[in-house]
Amino acid sequence: MSESKIKPEELAEKINYTPDHKGWMDPSVEFKQGVFNYSGNPANVDYLKLPNARKWQPTDQDWKLPENWKEIILEGLRDRLTRFRSLQLFMDICVRCGACADKCHFFIGSGDPKNMPVLRAELLRSVYRNNFTMAGKILGTLAGGRELTVDVIKEWFYYFFQCTQCRRCSVFCPYGIDTAEITILVRELLNLIGINIDWIITPVANSFRTGNHLGIQPHGFKDSIDFAAEELESITGLKIDVPINKKGAEILFVAPSADYFGTPHYYTLLGYLALFHEIGLDYTWSSYASEGGNFGSFISHDLMKSLNAKIYAEAKRLGVKWILGGECGHMWRVLNQYMDTMNGPADFLEVPVSPLTGTKFENTRSTKMVHICEFTSDLINNNKIKLDKSRNDQWKVTFHDSCNPARAMGLIEEPRYIIKNTCNNFFEMPDNTIKEQTFCCGSGAGLGTDENFEMRMRGGLPRANAVKYVKEKHGVNFLGCICAIDKATLPPLMEYWVGGVEVGGIHELVGNALIMAGEKERTTDLRGEPLV
Repeated sequence: MSESKIKPEELAEKINYTPDHKGWMDPSVEFKQGVFNYSGNPANVDYLKLPNARKWQPTDQDWKLPENWKEIILEGLRDRLTRFRSLQLFMDICVRCGACADKCHFFIGSGDPKNMPVLRAELLRSVYRNNFTMAGKILGTLAGGRELTVDVIKEWFYYFFQCTQCRRCSVFCPYGIDTAEITILVRELLNLIGINIDWIITPVANSFRTGNHLGIQPHGFKDSIDFAAEELESITGLKIDVPINKKGAEILFVAPSADYFGTPHYYTLLGYLALFHEIGLDYTWSSYASEGGNFGSFISHDLMKSLNAKIYAEAKRLGVKWILGGECGHMWRVLNQYMDTMNGPADFLEVPVSPLTGTKFENTRSTKMVHICEFTSDLINNNKIKLDKSRNDQWKVTFHDSCNPARAMGLIEEPRYIIKNTCNNFFEMPDNTIKEQTFCCGSGAGLGTDENFEMRMRGGLPRANAVKYVKEKHGVNFLGCICAIDKATLPPLMEYWVGGVEVGGIHELVGNALIMAGEKERTTDLRGEPLV
């Protein structure tokens, strides 16, 4: 952890967009406290059977790389250029037009030119040119090629772990280059020689070991769900039954583990349980697939594929018809962008049909998995639930489009429709900061650690600035989102840059507004705070 956290005004004053005097080909970087993540725990690296498990830290002079590390990296790059046509295209077609240059939240918050997506990708592209193109082999630096050195490896680690794979830059690229894909592949290459960070390695290891990234054992999972049901009963006066590992249920529900073990995620969980009870949903949780989040997507395609597969393995074991997913980010990017080519169409399940409205979710014909916001907005649209918007009058709400649901699956209007039907006070942030152009929380893709605090605050500055705008203009005091990482990392971001703004899920607002048959008179919201 950083010994002393930089103050907001000091950080803002340090942002300088004047390029450094040294050229971009100079790979030297400075690892100082607050701007990097600790290395992967060697025990968990070994558990995952990943290469070169050892003790090391980015601040070490010697990173203890394998003797043939250069050969491993270049062969790994050669293999991926063959397997992924997109990588070959991304290496060759960029014309350095700069359309993406000022679109990255890390560049805006740091002023570092190498955080421009075009230049971040150039850190890999220069090695590609030098080793895989005729011009680079002959002309070297004159053709934009660079030798692969230890300093370049350290530079890759520094900058590709300052990318949250949010894909905002790809929205503006006239050639459709996806820098997030480049980031994933560079991290894969680094992992081949044992370079990784702990806030990816340990969650992935936990997901394999216990079914969720927090490492919660099945009995701990059940205790958390049972406790939530009891607390919801104290609020509503209704007995809430929550099925776990129920075979033959119609629907398998999968949510991020933070929903049942973190705050403010927990209030989203209460909202789920209230909604499912009220509509009498035939569903089940699973203590095996007790994690929707896919931390494998932050490091390699193989780990991403394996973690996604467990959800479908459990759906088959329990004999459900289809899957309903909670408020998670990267779970949905993996499902909507990679599912078919990685795990194949889920043909053993049925195309999801809402048991309440009869709506067939044709957009999920391949994945057989419906987002909770699609499901709930359909209930509201068909008048299947009763809502009292005044129960959220304590909140003046704005909505943060979580990057993966918004950009990766186009989930734009459904959460807004829910908010407008559960709240009286909703205010949008400026147009160029929301929807497809939404700014990232600045802490996704495994970067949300205390030791990386300064860089997180830099990366989150554009989002915080937009929230500050609507707070000052409209008195906004609630930032809604549909991603577990957002719910974990936006609260400290708000505290640091804005102040006086709470963070919560959309289904917390649903749970507050939901009128449940037979409930006692509500006196508090799901947070236990008195209703206005």
